[in-house]
Amino acid sequence: MDTTLTTPQSDVGSAPAEGRITDEAIAEARAMIGLHLRPEGPYLQDATPDTLRNWCNGIGDLNPLYRDYGYGAETRYGSMVAHPMFPMAFGWLGRTRWGLAGVHGFYAGNDWELFRHVRPGDRITAIERVVGVEEKESKFSGRLVLQYVEACYYNQRSELVARALGTCTRHERKAARETGKYKEIVQHEYSDEERDRIDEMVLDEPNQIRGANVRYWEDVREGEELPTIARGPLSLMDTMGFLVGCGRGHTHGVVLQTAVRHPGHFFRNPEAGGGVEYTGIGHHRESVAKEVGVPGTYDYGPQRSSWMCSLVTNWMGDAGFIKRVRTEMRRFNIMGDTTFCKGKVVRKYVKDNVALVDIELAAVNQRGEVTTPGLATVALPSRDARLPAFIDGAGVDLDLPLVR
Repeated sequence: MDTTLTTPQSDVGSAPAEGRITDEAIAEARAMIGLHLRPEGPYLQDATPDTLRNWCNGIGDLNPLYRDYGYGAETRYGSMVAHPMFPMAFGWLGRTRWGLAGVHGFYAGNDWELFRHVRPGDRITAIERVVGVEEKESKFSGRLVLQYVEACYYNQRSELVARALGTCTRHERKAARETGKYKEIVQHEYSDEERDRIDEMVLDEPNQIRGANVRYWEDVREGEELPTIARGPLSLMDTMGFLVGCGRGHTHGVVLQTAVRHPGHFFRNPEAGGGVEYTGIGHHRESVAKEVGVPGTYDYGPQRSSWMCSLVTNWMGDAGFIKRVRTEMRRFNIMGDTTFCKGKVVRKYVKDNVALVDIELAAVNQRGEVTTPGLATVALPSRDARLPAFIDGAGVDLDLPLVR
C-alpha cells in the first residue's frame, strides 16, 4: 500500500502558528485527562555503556559511577549504573504535545520519584498519561495554561524504574511577545575574575564527587550546605551537546513527514531558505526566541533539571540513592548565563525503615536570580543496625499526590 504523505507546502506555515487560549481550547484539553499518549520517540531506549556515558556528556556529569564501566564493576552494584535522569532521554515525556493547537509550550519542570537503577542491558519503556489541566494568569503572557502529565518508566522485566510528573506552561506567542517581560535582559559581560572563578569551580568539581566514601545518615546535619557546582557560561556547545546526549536528531524527510502530520508544531523558516524547523528552534535561533517573548536563545529545561540532580548525586556518594528530585523552571537561562546549583539539608527522618534526607535546591544565575527552585530526597546508609541495608529506592514510598 502506498503510504506516501502528500500535503500542499502551504499547510506548513512560514512562521510559528499564533494559536489562542480560549475557553473551548481549555475544555478540549481537560477532556483529555486520563488519556494515554503516544510517547514521543523513543530516542534512547536501550541502556549501554555508550548511551549512559553519552547522556552524562550531554549534561556535563563527571561521576565515574555513571560513565566508567570499569569503575562501576567494582562498586556494590557490580556494574555501571545510569545517571538517575537517564530515563528522560526516552523522549522528554511530560512536554507540550497535546491540546491547545498553535499555543507555545515551555517545559516548566519535573517531579521525579525513583525506584530502581538502570543498568547496561536494560531496555526502557514508558507509559505517559494526561493527569491535569490548570488555568492561571502570568506577567509573562497573561492567560496561561498549566498541563500535567505522568510518565511511568519500566525496564524489560516490567519493574517500575521511575515515575515523573511533568509540568508544562502554554502561552500565546503574541501576548508573550507584546508583554516584553524580559526585554531589558541582555547577555552578561563577565570580568576576567568572574570567568576565572567559574572555570575554577567547573574544573574542581571532580574533587566534590563523594564516590566510594560512604556518607552515613548520622553524619549529616540539618542546615548543612552541599558544595555548589557551576554550569556555564551557557553556549551553543552546551545546548547542542544535550541533544546529542539525548539521542535526538530529526533531519530531512524525517522532519518533513512529522511536519505534514503536525503542521502547527513546525514552520518553514525563511532564515533557512524555507527549510522546515520545529517551533522549539528558539533554543538555537534568537529571532524565534524573541517571537515568544524570550530575550535570546535559551537552555533546555530537562538539561537544567539534570544539573540539579548531579549536584545531589555528587554529594550523596555511591552508596546513596536519590529517591526524589523536583525542579521548577521559573526564569530563562539565555546564552551566556551561568547556573550555580546550590543545596541545603532541611530535614532528616526515617520512613519505611529507610533513613532519608530532604534537600532544598536552588539554581541561581550570575545576576543573583533564582531560576530554578526545587527539592530532593535522598536515602543514605545508616549506622543503626536495626535499619536494613538497601540497594535502591524500591522499598520506600513517599506517598506523593498525583498532581503536586
